[in-house]
Amino acid sequence: MNDIKLALLGSEGAGKSAVLVRFLTKRFIGEYASNSNSLYHKRLSIDGRQLNLEVFDPCSQSGESRCILEEPVDWADGFVVVYNISDRTSFLNAKNILAQIKESRRETCKGEVPVCLVGNKQDLCHSRQVSEEEGRFLAHENKCLFQEVSAAENYLEIANLFTKLIRHVMEQLKHRGDRRRYSGSKSMAKLINNVFGKRRKSV
Repeated sequence: MNDIKLALLGSEGAGKSAVLVRFLTKRFIGEYASNSNSLYHKRLSIDGRQLNLEVFDPCSQSGESRCILEEPVDWADGFVVVYNISDRTSFLNAKNILAQIKESRRETCKGEVPVCLVGNKQDLCHSRQVSEEEGRFLAHENKCLFQEVSAAENYLEIANLFTKLIRHVMEQLKHRGDRRRYSGSKSMAKLINNVFGKRRKSV
C-alpha cells in the first residue's frame, strides 16, 4: 500500500474545497467559507495499485500568507493550486503560491515538484477575468499540469486531473525514494493539532 500526500492551496472563493469534495465523493457541495483546516483520507486504486491518499485542505491563503504554506509544502508529495477564472486576484494569488512552492522545495526536492494548476468555475465563463491561455502559460512557466474545470458541473474532469497528478507523484517518489519524509502522518497530525486545530475526515 502506497501513501500519497497532497496539499490543496488557493484563495478564498476559488472553490478549492468544492473541487476536492467533488473528487472524493462525486458530490458538489456549493460555496462555503471555512476558517479551519481539514485532513481528508481516501483509499483508491490507480493502475492496479492500492493507495492511501491524504489531502490537506488548509483554510484559504491570501497572497501574503507564507506561514500557512510552510508546513504543507514540506509535508506534501504534490500540490493542487486552485484559482477562480472569474476572479483575477485569485489567479495572482495562485501565481504567488506556485512561486512559494518552487522556492520552498528548491533545496529539498531534486527534479520537478508535482503540481496541478486548476482554473475552477469554468461554468462562469461569461464573467471570465482570466483567459485559458494565461492559465496554460503560468502552468508552462512553472512546469506543472493545467486544467480548467467546473466543480459545479463536471466530476470526470476533476477525477482525471487528480489521477494525472497522483501518477506524477508516484513517478517522482519512485525516483527520489522516501528520504525526505519526516515521520509522515504523525508530523502532519501534530501540525494540525498544535497549530491549526484538528478536523480529520475519511471518505
